[in-house]
Amino acid sequence: MKITVFGATGGVGREVVRQALAAGHEVTAVVRDPARLEVSAQDRLRVAVVADLTDGSALLPVLAGQDAVVSALGSASNKHARLHPVTGPALRSVVAAMERAGVGRLTAVSAAPLGPEAEGDGLLLRKVGYPLLRWALRDLYADLGVMEAVIAASGVRWTVVRPPRLLNRPGAGRYRRALDANVPGGRVIARADVATALLDTLSDPSTAGHALGVAA
Repeated sequence: MKITVFGATGGVGREVVRQALAAGHEVTAVVRDPARLEVSAQDRLRVAVVADLTDGSALLPVLAGQDAVVSALGSASNKHARLHPVTGPALRSVVAAMERAGVGRLTAVSAAPLGPEAEGDGLLLRKVGYPLLRWALRDLYADLGVMEAVIAASGVRWTVVRPPRLLNRPGAGRYRRALDANVPGGRVIARADVATALLDTLSDPSTAGHALGVAA
């Protein structure tokens, strides 16, 4: 499969690139700074520098001839999201360019707080923990909410992957999942396992048109 990865220099994005290459896919890693990719050069890896992800004309060359797109884009902090939303504006341009280029499959990382509360979560978490988190990171989640709305309204076959808190630890190689729901008791997940989930959805037609909750 030929896959274009946006957000390829982030924690999840680098794992997507590594795992996709290890699985034998051809990868186009879209970056602003190639030095941050931290993935060894090889024949099946193409690094494309795109400074502005809202520039549709710059996106078409990295999408031409591709089979799928993985978006690992995200804001680094609440302050960043407030000053300069990233995912919503970028994905609006990405899905438009995908439709023009004839690329039909997209999977994108979002966040568990955008999903419904999971059955079995305690009253304190539902009434205090989650509301506080959504308030503290409201601008970040607003940006992700715009992204999800843009994707859902597009003409591509899409899946949104919603993880809880991300950890920098080795991946377990497995994860729990819930279609159109959050995983009960799902508090954390390794970035490497989120990358695995993003790639898994590309070949899983049952996830197309759905949000997928994932957790360790």
